[in-house]
Amino acid sequence: MEKRLQEAQLYKEEGNQRYREGKYRDAVSRYHRALLQLRGLDPSLPSPIPNLGPQGPALTPEQENILHTTQTDCYNNLAACLLQMEPVNYERVREYSQKVLERQPDNAKALYRAGVAFFHLQDYDQARHYLLAAVNRQPKDANVRRYLQLTQSELSSYHRKEKQLYLGMFG
Repeated sequence: MEKRLQEAQLYKEEGNQRYREGKYRDAVSRYHRALLQLRGLDPSLPSPIPNLGPQGPALTPEQENILHTTQTDCYNNLAACLLQMEPVNYERVREYSQKVLERQPDNAKALYRAGVAFFHLQDYDQARHYLLAAVNRQPKDANVRRYLQLTQSELSSYHRKEKQLYLGMFG
């Protein structure tokens, strides 16, 4: 169990190095390997392998903390990688960011990435929700402010079009 936690952390660190080098596909691969190492150890997930998962040996609080921190970091880093790769898979960015926010609701990077994903998925209300939360945590971040401005603009445009549609329908 301890060995798998260490291997997962090693894969995560290798992923971080690949990310810094701009090798995003390699980084994604390393983060996925780290998550695979952890999959059977997470007591909240069912495990097809005997003696792992809920019925396996219990993790110490410290091991459980390492497990959850590593998982959360990997999901957050996966979202960051995917935003750098063309074409961007915004569905996956949204999914990974939300996994981070389940455990760390105040994670500014995950809030921003979720907001960007929702913006590109054209769910401007959700984008605004996440970007407002991100700007509250990082008020000086130019990227967060820019996406919030774009989102507000899209929402205004949408509401203007909707108003014109209703006026056309009901005179």
